[in-house]
Amino acid sequence: MARAGDDDRDAPCNGRNQALKPNHPSDRVRWSELLNRQYASSVALVCLGVWLHAADGLVVATMLPSIIPSIGGEGLVAWTVAIYEIGSIVAGAASGLLAVRKGIRRPMMWASLIFGAGCVISAVAPNMPVMLGGRALQGLGGGLLTGMSFVAVAVLFPARLVARAIAAISAFWGVSAFLGPLVGGIFATYSSWRFGFLFFGGQAALLAAWILFGARLLEQPREEGDLRRFPVIRLMLLSSGVILISYAGLEIDRIWTPTFLAAGLATIAGFIFLDRKRYDSRLLPTNILDVRLPVNASLFMIFLLHVATSGLITYGPFLLAVIHGASAITAGYVLASVSIGWTVSAVAVSGAPERHDSYYIAGGVLLVVGSVIGLLFSVPNGSLALIFVFAWMEGIGQGSSRAFIVRRAIGMALPSDKERTSAAIPFVARLGYALGAAACGMLANAAGFTAELSNESAVTVAYFIFVGMLPFALLGLFAMVAMLALHHRRSGA
Repeated sequence: MARAGDDDRDAPCNGRNQALKPNHPSDRVRWSELLNRQYASSVALVCLGVWLHAADGLVVATMLPSIIPSIGGEGLVAWTVAIYEIGSIVAGAASGLLAVRKGIRRPMMWASLIFGAGCVISAVAPNMPVMLGGRALQGLGGGLLTGMSFVAVAVLFPARLVARAIAAISAFWGVSAFLGPLVGGIFATYSSWRFGFLFFGGQAALLAAWILFGARLLEQPREEGDLRRFPVIRLMLLSSGVILISYAGLEIDRIWTPTFLAAGLATIAGFIFLDRKRYDSRLLPTNILDVRLPVNASLFMIFLLHVATSGLITYGPFLLAVIHGASAITAGYVLASVSIGWTVSAVAVSGAPERHDSYYIAGGVLLVVGSVIGLLFSVPNGSLALIFVFAWMEGIGQGSSRAFIVRRAIGMALPSDKERTSAAIPFVARLGYALGAAACGMLANAAGFTAELSNESAVTVAYFIFVGMLPFALLGLFAMVAMLALHHRRSGA
């Protein structure tokens, strides 16, 4: 692993003492440079970690209609998703510090075992409260796996290969969008939902065994330290803040929703304030609120874009059914088209040379902003085909820019902040979705959302939601311009 003060940002930070080819930023990166004897094991590691986290949520969503009749808990259904996301966000925030203190191997092994234990608990759950306990562990393990996978990209690969590695992760995320519901449907229809959880628990156990005995992870922790002084209080603050924000989105009320949202934001602000003061055990990058730093501007941009695009995934299926008469399958494919566009574009452009990063970032962010504007008009008024186009546009924009945003952020990070910056990327993205879902709930409630909307009322709700998301998209565009300008100035180009 790279030591603080290393000058060569492009050298693989994995402890291998091998002669490296010179880095030529103008050359297109070939897949053969990544999928070779030196890096194939690391690629498989990060992809499998992301697969478990991404597919699990879709599998559980598919199996829920079979789970509820078995164990009850209809009123807690929303929390099967919310508590998983809460665990993911909290664990993701901790993954950077864990990588600094313990390297990559042990935290990823712990994450796999925690995820597997959660699967087993969910599989044998006699009631919904026990199921939620299992889901909390799955979220913690899955969030840590994802966070550590992004850290591994920064630590185990040279900067030249980062975009290809992120594209491989995106490809597995897209595969999960197809296979997750299929796997869940097979277990729910032809077997038992309990075996579905055990199926993923078994995968987690195999991944833990491979990490322990087979994976080629030769890195060492960069800083001395143990976990006895781990920032538990700060993580509890973060967890409380995310719970309050999630509850604001789940239980919509004109008074309590904004109250819970404000309390959640204040609690997370307290977490950030305390984290900035503890340099020796920081969870987040240095001065994360200072958007004048190009690294922080890129993280802020990712956060804003995820807030801005939460409207479709949160209320899209309901609005499509009421306004356009779409079936559940059709609405599901609309949402899946975002993942498909993301995956296809990420793989297609991942070999671009580093000197073109700015063009892909700018073009991708413009597509995302354009998709929010397009959905503002197409969801209330347009055809389903037009909604598909703008959903696809969102995915293409995210996929064609994300790998280069990550490469830029990692490249601009201080040597002491490389792991924290990598881990912060999925953390701010999920936090953005959580805040976006709460904001969409407030907007929908203000527009008169009920379980039985008329077509006219649903159109009003759609306008409120997507108009409310537009400012976040425009702020994300501004953050993109600021990030590129700051980097241009910093590099002296």
